[in-house]
Formats: sequence, C-alpha cells, structure tokens
Amino acid sequence: MTSVLESYGWTPERRAAFAPFVERGLLPGRIIVQQRSHARVMTEDGEMAASLAGKLAHQAGDLDFPVTGDWVACAQRPGEGASIQAVLPRTSLFVRRAAGQAQTVQAVAANVDLALLVSSLNADLNPRRLERYLAMALESGVRPVVVLTKADLAAEAAVAKSDLAQALGGVEVLVISARTGLGMDSLAGLLAPGLTAVLLGSSGAGKSTIVNALAGEEKMATAEIRDSDARGRHTTTHRELILMPSGALLLDTPGMRELGLWDAQAGLAATFADLEAEIETLALSCRFRDCLHKAEPGCAVRDALQDGRLDRDRWESLAKLRAELNQGPNRQRRPSPAKARRTPPRR
Repeated sequence: MTSVLESYGWTPERRAAFAPFVERGLLPGRIIVQQRSHARVMTEDGEMAASLAGKLAHQAGDLDFPVTGDWVACAQRPGEGASIQAVLPRTSLFVRRAAGQAQTVQAVAANVDLALLVSSLNADLNPRRLERYLAMALESGVRPVVVLTKADLAAEAAVAKSDLAQALGGVEVLVISARTGLGMDSLAGLLAPGLTAVLLGSSGAGKSTIVNALAGEEKMATAEIRDSDARGRHTTTHRELILMPSGALLLDTPGMRELGLWDAQAGLAATFADLEAEIETLALSCRFRDCLHKAEPGCAVRDALQDGRLDRDRWESLAKLRAELNQGPNRQRRPSPAKARRTPPRR
C-alpha cells in the first residue's frame, strides 16, 4: 500500500538523503503551499502548518529558502505545527529574476519533472514570452510541453499549433479545451502517478482551469479574462502542489507579469539550438571569417534575415535575451544536479 509520502513523490533516493536527519528526530515532509515565511507541509501524519527555523531563516541564501515542491526536514511542535530545519537536495529548481528593479533571484518551484507552459489561444498568445518559459524549463533540466488552452474559442487552432511549434524550435505543443474536453486525454497521459508537473503562464491562460478539469472538482479559483486585452486577473495568489486522482501532482503558480531570466545561458542555448545551427551554417558563407553579422559587407546571415530565410523575430529575441543575461551582478549558481539533466527540446 502506498504511504502518504510516497503518494507525494517520496522515493528510496530521498529516504537515503534524509537519513542524517533521522538521528535528530526530524520528520520528512513536502511543501505543498508556501507563502512568505509560512508554509503547509505534507507529512506521513498528514498536512500541518510550518514555519522556518530561526537558524535556517538567518543563514539561507536567496536560493536556499524552501519553496513549493521542496522536501524538508521538520521538527514537530505539539499544538504548534512544525518547524522547517533543513531543505533536502533538489532534483530541479525553477528560478527567475525577481520582479522590479532589484537584481535579485527568486526560486519558483522545486523537484519538478515536467513543465507545462500554458498560453491561451487568444490575443495573449505570445511566442516571445513562451521562449522565456522554455529557457527557464530547459535550464532546470525539466521536460517542457507547451499547452495551448481555450481551443474552443480559436478558429485556426491546428494552424496556431503548427506555427508555434516551428517558432519555438520544435518543442512539443498540445492544444486543449477544458470546456469541450479536446486534448485533455493527451494531457492526462503525460501525468503519470508520482510525477510532479508545474503549470507556468500568464494570468488568464487557464492554468487553474486545467487543475480543476483534471481533478474533477474545483480545486483552484478561476475568473473570466477581460474582453479589452484578453488577459486575466491573478486568481491564483500562491503556489500550491495538488495531488490529482491519477496520482500525479500538479503545481499551480500565480500568473507572472514579468519573467526575467537568471543564470539561464544553457537553457537559452537549448531553446534556440535550431536557430544557432542555421546561423553557423550561413556564417560559413560570410565574406569574413570573424563576421559579427552586424554591418560587415558580404554577410550571409544578414542576407538571410533580409530575404526571410532566417526568422528575424527569433534572431532579435535571442539577441535581447542574451543581453539580459549578460547584465547584472554576479549570480548565485543553482544546484548542479539540475544542470546535469538538461535536454534540448524535441525536434
């Protein structure tokens, strides 16, 4: 019989990593809701409120604070919930540049196996925004799948799917409608028992609707999008990990108005791998071996941009994202296990 922790992704490897904490009388748990300094943790004894231990709160760096999806070691306090004493090693970590002017990093989700990059098939569909999500997922070593929602409201959903897959370098794209059920079986087929998937996308994309449809009940609040700009309000205000009837776990996140990339050079390279290959091939025909593809005469890359053989929008997007990653102060590096598992998008 599957234990409570096993249903939330507890494995023999995590049990082994937790061994040093057993001697201290601590309990393993997984964070299912995280809000500021407080959290809700699922343990073998059930769900309980938890707060950070003072030592952890004082010593933790930007990426060391526990986030939704983390496995933690807790000290249970009778009548007071639990105190989070330590964070177990992560298999993956999603990070972004924190919103605003400050050059700081923010962890978004941990120990994720699949990234569902959600966008609705309306005026909010933006390949450039999805490139950011894709680079974020690939940097974390997590398989990305783009999910286009509200297909029942789109006249040319199949065309949009094909165009977007091409615009994103061949990444896998699903088209769904939670209202009619279109594509929901294919989406459910990705969510194996014990697998953790994170839903990433802007407000109004349909992330919470996906959770509710797969759960068969209203787990997350939803709201209608605005007619004026096809965007939604932030109905999800926190990150929450939800156990589905299928045995998979879905991590719903608030819509992100900004998604600044942080330390994602490898993820960016994987996102634009096909474009980079095109550029390298074209560069062989440039007049100068050290051509920078700017204003040099006889530049084959600039010629291809001019006549449309090379996608100008993706070229400019790559240049913009590279410049973004090259600015700012020294970064705190993410854990190495996540980087070791990177894979390029499906061709």
